[in-house]
Amino acid sequence: MGFMTRALILVSIVACLTSVAHAIAGQATFYTPPYVPSACFRNEDRGVMIAAANTGLFANRTACGTRYRVTCTGTTSNVLRPCTGNSVDVTIVDVCVSCAANELELSREAFAVIANPDAGRINIDYV
Repeated sequence: MGFMTRALILVSIVACLTSVAHAIAGQATFYTPPYVPSACFRNEDRGVMIAAANTGLFANRTACGTRYRVTCTGTTSNVLRPCTGNSVDVTIVDVCVSCAANELELSREAFAVIANPDAGRINIDYV
């Protein structure tokens, strides 16, 4: 195996580990339509793969339009195996004033991609 090939493999491994190391652990709940108006985009419909950020993450609208990849990591309820094994990419469109730090409120559709909605609240990682 040539030097360049080894170097490329090493860089790829480091890049993968770096993205995993920067994931934020938190929790997620969901909200239901209507999704407009929103704090970020007023009456502009941004689809259904959206989320509301906690006030710290929202940071006075600086998070508006930011995309996160969210993955279910486990349950906080009595629902066994709530995670689907999928991840979902969401765009921040609103603020969740009742959310705790590192908590996201996903649209019902986005939540259903990664977990059983019967769980209500799940543990997540988001990047």
